[in-house]
Amino acid sequence: MIPLRTLSAVLIAALASGCSMIPDYLRPAAPVPASFPDAAPAATATPADAIAWRDYFADAQLREVIALALANNRDLRVAALNIEKARAQYGIQRADLYPAIGANAGQTAQRLPDGSGDGNVSRLYSATVGFSAYELDFFGRIRSLNEQALQLYLGSEEARRSGQISLVAEVARTWLALAADRERLALATRTLETRQKSFDLTQRSFDAGAVSALDLRQADTLLQGARADAARYRSVVAQDEHALALLAGAAVPAEWLPSQLPEGLAAVAELPAGVPSETLTRRPDIVQAEHALRAANASIGAARAAFFPRITLTAAAGTASTSLGDLFGSGSGTWSFIPQLRVPIFEAGRLQASLDVAEVQRDIQVAQYEKAIQSAFREAADALAERATLSEQLDAQRRLVDAATAGFQLSDARYRAGVDSYLGLLDAQRALYAAEQDLIGVRLAETANRVALYKVLGGGWR
Repeated sequence: MIPLRTLSAVLIAALASGCSMIPDYLRPAAPVPASFPDAAPAATATPADAIAWRDYFADAQLREVIALALANNRDLRVAALNIEKARAQYGIQRADLYPAIGANAGQTAQRLPDGSGDGNVSRLYSATVGFSAYELDFFGRIRSLNEQALQLYLGSEEARRSGQISLVAEVARTWLALAADRERLALATRTLETRQKSFDLTQRSFDAGAVSALDLRQADTLLQGARADAARYRSVVAQDEHALALLAGAAVPAEWLPSQLPEGLAAVAELPAGVPSETLTRRPDIVQAEHALRAANASIGAARAAFFPRITLTAAAGTASTSLGDLFGSGSGTWSFIPQLRVPIFEAGRLQASLDVAEVQRDIQVAQYEKAIQSAFREAADALAERATLSEQLDAQRRLVDAATAGFQLSDARYRAGVDSYLGLLDAQRALYAAEQDLIGVRLAETANRVALYKVLGGGWR
């Protein structure tokens, strides 16, 4: 019988002498400019991916909703389960590096004719411990597959991080949209009340013969427009609340819902937008794409190793006896050792085709990795370009509201004094209402831009 210690030493030496067929990995150069356009220098600022979302968002209500979503969102839960699945698959693949040892017990019964017609029945009982078809990984096929599984597992972790950042940003965006639509609803409701009073006054003036039917119909037109807006925004607000509940994975308490857009959404005044675009490679989705590229690179090693001989070992040691009672008796020891060598000679091009597939898949992953970087660069550049003009837009829109308010007050005074027609007052009302609605939209764009910029620069996910 071969001592198990000796056999183990042989196996360890064989593994240590193995080689790898995996090509050397070189990260592809980022196919984007070295710096972002429209980015102001911010060399001393903290990197965006180092700022936790709790430190970034200043509104306490929003932080509560984000925490609720992170605990209950089903998409994020699926991403976490995918990590567990990838970890288990990696464990399965990693187990192939070691022999699977098992115990076997059995009986073999055989009847042979003895010429007399009765036949001779023989039985053999056995109990063994050993391993079967264990491959010595001289050429790194198993290690290549193990590396591939490892990179896919690491990629699943990055997918969860990316999903978490996206969830935080989407919750913030939906919460802000709800805040803006509630402001629009409140504005439409106030406008409806004002126009209802104006219409009632016009109706009484018309009944007294002081105004024309045209003035009455124009006042009614504005009134019905405000009614339609109020009804529409009630529907939009309800839809926003449903979307927020879906993201949160649970009902959102009423005290966490916003009544209007916050003035100070972000606790961080400015993100470090002026850093080189190379920092995009730290974004989880980019890291995930790189892990997929590394996995494809490892699969080439497995395809190359398939061209070389494959050595497998089967070994067992135990006892055997023709009598069950003597199975563990003296002199019943038995062992077997079966090495096998398989050398590919003719595969009809199968092995070369498998290698070609692996190399093409690697090239596909390179293209996808580069596309992911380009998409991330565009997202960041778009957010920076928008931010560069939002301050000016917001200032201009506020001045427009002030001007429209002053114009409406002047038109109202002139109409009451009999200097101007009712048509001028109606035009001033329309202009003021439109300017106030547009101001809400610009304020929403400014706060949403802060959320978008935090996301596209790889904001902290913890």
